Amino acid sequence: MKKLLVSLLLSIVVFICACSNDKADRFMLVEGGTYINTESDYYKDGISITDFYIGKYEVTQQEWIDVMGSNPSNFTGNNLPVDTVSWYDCIEYCNKRSEKEGLEPYYNIDKNLKDPDNINEVDNIKWIVTMNEEANGYRLPTQAEWEYAASGGQLSKNNRYSGDNNADEVAWYWRNAGDTYLSGDWTWAAIENNNNNTKPVGEKKPNELGIYDMSGNVREWCWDWFQDDVYDSGYFRVCKGGGWIGDVICCEISYSGKFDPNGIGSDQGFRVCRNK
Repeated sequence: MKKLLVSLLLSIVVFICACSNDKADRFMLVEGGTYINTESDYYKDGISITDFYIGKYEVTQQEWIDVMGSNPSNFTGNNLPVDTVSWYDCIEYCNKRSEKEGLEPYYNIDKNLKDPDNINEVDNIKWIVTMNEEANGYRLPTQAEWEYAASGGQLSKNNRYSGDNNADEVAWYWRNAGDTYLSGDWTWAAIENNNNNTKPVGEKKPNELGIYDMSGNVREWCWDWFQDDVYDSGYFRVCKGGGWIGDVICCEISYSGKFDPNGIGSDQGFRVCRNK
């Protein structure tokens, strides 16, 4: 009886350690510094990034279901990236996952008032979301953090895409995300007839930091408002990396996409970060 009890306890310990290691293995420490990848838009800006943790993979549908209890995705599969999620959905996920794992939520979410800085006319949500910057909970990467991690951080080899100069080595995008490799010009009919879709995370080659799918598969939400010479802050949120539906240029680490904060699409997902 005593041997049986000891054996049972050892089995429980092994199981707990295995689960803990699995969680730990899904995050990579990104050591901070200035940009050394000349392909990055931030290369000449002298911006310095502090250490942080980032998801090794895009958030999967199983991870989403474990926290949120349902699956909004257009394509379904436990190890596929979750898709069809808005920026607000991702903010809620970060806080709920933090609470579930005993971490301090990173975001303060006020759903009763409208964000005065949000001037997007089609966004009917407009929650006021602020940050607890010292919290250890999950969060979206900033645009600068995302690009730093995608470019390989201090291990960067100056790749145009995250992990290689050949997009097909690291990215799922419109040419290679279906039944056959497409040629010619992008058309929706070609993509639809080719059965393009998302792919299980981690099937392509990782980048210099061991992070997967930062180019292609699904576009990834960032914290920031999109801003350029045409659009002021407050219209769109930034999304990075390109996806299965988009052209290869969208997979470049320097390319910044934009989307309505309440927008959803079958090529729209995310990955999470944490402070070190």
